[in-house]
Amino acid sequence: MKMQLPLHKTKIICTIGPVSQPEKVLADMMRSGMTIARINFSHGTQQEHRRTISSIRKVSKRHGGRCPILVDLPGPKMRVGKLEKEPLILVKGKEVTLTTRDIPGTPDIIPVTYRRLPESVSPGSVIYLNDGFIALKVMTVLNDEVRCTVTTGGQLLSGKGLNIPGAKIFMNRVTDHDLELMDFALGEEITTFGISFVETADDILQARAFAREKGKKIYIVAKIERAAAVENIDEILEVADAIMIARGDLGVEIPIEEVPIVQKQLIRKANLSCRPVITATQMLESMIDSTRPTRAEATDVANAILDGTDAVMLSEETAVGRYPVEAVEVMARIAIALERQRHTIRSSMFLQEQLKDELAKRQITVPDTVSLNVYETVSALGCPFILTTTSGGMTARRVSRFKPGSWVIACNKNERICDFLRFSYGVFPMLMDTGSPEWYREVIGLLRDAGLVRDKDRVILTEGKFSGATGGTDSLGIITI
Repeated sequence: MKMQLPLHKTKIICTIGPVSQPEKVLADMMRSGMTIARINFSHGTQQEHRRTISSIRKVSKRHGGRCPILVDLPGPKMRVGKLEKEPLILVKGKEVTLTTRDIPGTPDIIPVTYRRLPESVSPGSVIYLNDGFIALKVMTVLNDEVRCTVTTGGQLLSGKGLNIPGAKIFMNRVTDHDLELMDFALGEEITTFGISFVETADDILQARAFAREKGKKIYIVAKIERAAAVENIDEILEVADAIMIARGDLGVEIPIEEVPIVQKQLIRKANLSCRPVITATQMLESMIDSTRPTRAEATDVANAILDGTDAVMLSEETAVGRYPVEAVEVMARIAIALERQRHTIRSSMFLQEQLKDELAKRQITVPDTVSLNVYETVSALGCPFILTTTSGGMTARRVSRFKPGSWVIACNKNERICDFLRFSYGVFPMLMDTGSPEWYREVIGLLRDAGLVRDKDRVILTEGKFSGATGGTDSLGIITI
């Protein structure tokens, strides 16, 4: 076994689409810093998804590592139907009718997939299309039609999203179609799923129960893109394994000026709960068509990392953009530059102090105490590595939330657990049996062989040495090599 660490601790999730499906592109993206591959099941057929899954696994194996796959289920997405000619131009001040009938869309009448739209709106309601770039005001509601005035015009394409902030939506958040797609993905040995448009903990529990009935244990990433999910975030964090801040729909559901504040609040809560958090949507959007991002986009990525995000995500940039590999390279360079200076930036230190203060306010557990002491020891001694055994991954995540300057080498013999650990900042999972009392010597040997440590370096060792219980990390040691 040869140990090769990435250059960045922030994890990079890349959406795989038409431009990134070729094996050469996948290999180049992995070499450039892609940590996790995301497949959006809103698009494509099961046969196409099967080929994509196979290609990712084949290339990652050839690349000499593992690239976990995150399957994103579509959820109850309300969309524009098929338009007769594209793009359709909606002009401010003009009238347009939304219909639940399945007809070709024209400038006068546009089909939508949400059959109960007339029940969700009333005169005066605002309807947004295309991630909020187009706004309509409802004038009258009929049996299967909603007549509107265009208040903000723009170009519209088939399949674009529809949002009705504050309205009651008569749809199950986990749809029958989602469960059908999950069943297919479980058959392909997928273990991590993104659940769209989550509003309550029950949405997560429903998906988990379905997998359990199939005899599978899964990890669930709750996508936070509804105002209700923000309100219910504490109960969602209790049952989800990770969260994704999906700023596209979220920026339509809540006032746009509140998105940066909510992003920071969600990241802090996820950190405190030891849940990996992914920041997504429009991070390097200009790189869909350009070889360079804007200064604002580069700053956005850096600020998300400073906020405490575990992972940053590329969507259209790597799925349909012209420069997928370059987008990954830029994301990696931003992460590397930020991480090198993180310890000098006051806002980053404030995050760590805030976590420590909030832990102190509640009844702190032994594992939390150990993770705090690990962070303090790393800060004081500058140890380059933290070695830990972890039965379910929680020990590594407890340390990771402090965003230490050291790599957390998390050892476990379960592939599923190791794959999900790749979602956590600065965690490098190793698939190995830690049954021997001196398991850590093998890890240190690999670090030495890779030239990552030398004589007189110190590493931190943490494990459940005395309690013998799952999740019972209770010891911290310092080893001088």
